[in-house]
Amino acid sequence: MPHPLVTQLRFARSEFVRCLDGITDEDARRRFMPMNCISWIIGHLATQEQFLWVAQVEQRIVVPGLYELVGHGRPATTPPFDEMWAAWRAITAAADPYLDTLTTEKLTAHHQWEGQPWGESIGTALYRNLYHYWFHTGEAHAIRQQLGHTDLPQFVGNMAAALYTPEQE
Repeated sequence: MPHPLVTQLRFARSEFVRCLDGITDEDARRRFMPMNCISWIIGHLATQEQFLWVAQVEQRIVVPGLYELVGHGRPATTPPFDEMWAAWRAITAAADPYLDTLTTEKLTAHHQWEGQPWGESIGTALYRNLYHYWFHTGEAHAIRQQLGHTDLPQFVGNMAAALYTPEQE
């Protein structure tokens, strides 16, 4: 059984996906300044997961060049929607086996990066990733409103996938 915070991350991911149901490539690549476009947001979330749950853990990159395209602090881009979804799916699939190993005890440890302990604990990084999804889900929803989309999903969705459970020690 995954740690409850991992269950919450997966729920945040599913709400992100639900928010973007029905988007076209044209809409996904449209920017409303100063925001980034939806396709950038998808790749951006993928690059964070790649760094936190694959690169730091396994010292491997699932999607080379993604950080340069959509990483934090990089120049704005409008990458193809289908390529960003493919990257996101590949990276989250690669991250999930590691996420399934997390325990309350492991969440207080630190990953190593370039021979040094990473500045945040694994648990804090998990919080950061989880909250990052909610931030960009709201932003993507606002972009969809700007695009004139109607009948948008109401948040938060089906909580049956993320019921509260006490942490197992």
